[in-house]
Amino acid sequence: MSKTIIHRVGVQFGDCDPAGIVFFPNFSRWTDAASHNYFIQCGLPPWHSMTELPGCIGCPLLEIHTRFVASATYGEQLDISTQVEEWRGKVFIQHHRVMRGDTLICEGRETRALCVKQEGGRLKAIPVPGFILDACA
Repeated sequence: MSKTIIHRVGVQFGDCDPAGIVFFPNFSRWTDAASHNYFIQCGLPPWHSMTELPGCIGCPLLEIHTRFVASATYGEQLDISTQVEEWRGKVFIQHHRVMRGDTLICEGRETRALCVKQEGGRLKAIPVPGFILDACA
């Protein structure tokens, strides 16, 4: 396991469907932001600025699983707890828990790969370097 980082989201009126419930794709948008925030809070620069990894474009999403438990609505504050659950060489699994106070709204896992852009524009997954593993420990 790695550090757990909290990313706070304020639910806006436009995040909700006509019934006043957060439209489910917004959770994917928020967990994606939480994923990026995780590495920044661990002390790493934005992926495109990482001089130790020339051509780094970041960690594209390969797979996502989300389990919804409760709804959320306009005006609420949600906390997204994010951690890397498992490092697997070129890919890693992030776990997210979206909470409203003590209430679990949803939780999910994302599989991501660390990628660089090669000549010709093709992306290539690379092993996660030790300095990233150390920053997240």
